[in-house]
Amino acid sequence: ATSTGTTIVGLIYKDGICLGADTRATEGPIVADKNCEKIHYIAPNIYCCGAGTAADTEFTTNLISSQIELHSLSTGRKPRVVTAMTLLKQMLYKYQGHVGAALVLGGFDATGPQLYTVYPHGSTDKLPYVTMGSGSLAAMSIFESKWKPNMNREEAINLVQEAIEAGIFNDLGSGSNVDVCVITKDDTQYLRNHARPNERGIKEQSYRFPRGTTAILKSSIEKLVTVTEGDSMDMSL
Repeated sequence: ATSTGTTIVGLIYKDGICLGADTRATEGPIVADKNCEKIHYIAPNIYCCGAGTAADTEFTTNLISSQIELHSLSTGRKPRVVTAMTLLKQMLYKYQGHVGAALVLGGFDATGPQLYTVYPHGSTDKLPYVTMGSGSLAAMSIFESKWKPNMNREEAINLVQEAIEAGIFNDLGSGSNVDVCVITKDDTQYLRNHARPNERGIKEQSYRFPRGTTAILKSSIEKLVTVTEGDSMDMSL
């Protein structure tokens, strides 16, 4: 199955939530997708980063997004992040970890900025900064040394970018670009490919060589014997 490998992060700053993700998806040792989207829409004020099995993260977030939309229509209110978190954890717990979705859920609702991690077995954490995925330890080392309360928007985006880049450069399952999503009380901004730390450079030289560049040490030309169908081959010695 295609895995998102992944470094995903989230933090709370002064005016809201900042989420981040890399864009590499892998199939074993193969890079299956160099620029996939790991930040999934749940509601206008709620987004969710996914690590683990790519199909599981995508379908799980789509399912909860539709349930949240129906909930909003029936209540006539803006959805709360804790509602999405509860729906996610109840669904994942039901499948006992067989749905491989490790999530970072963030949003801004009536109670302010909210940030959660949701593990594949259904457990959750509510923290001011979180990381998930195979590059989570590299990203967490950046957060633990540089995060501070009441950061401004620019500081938050820069720290999220640095944390994702730590995952990209220190974890083989993470790579390519940095996607960022900023959620505030008034609006949501999804910065697709906010940073491209792995741009393909220009080759130093052409690798098309003219005939004769490499010396021919020995040549041997032999005539091939073809046997047309129906003819018997003479096997006598």
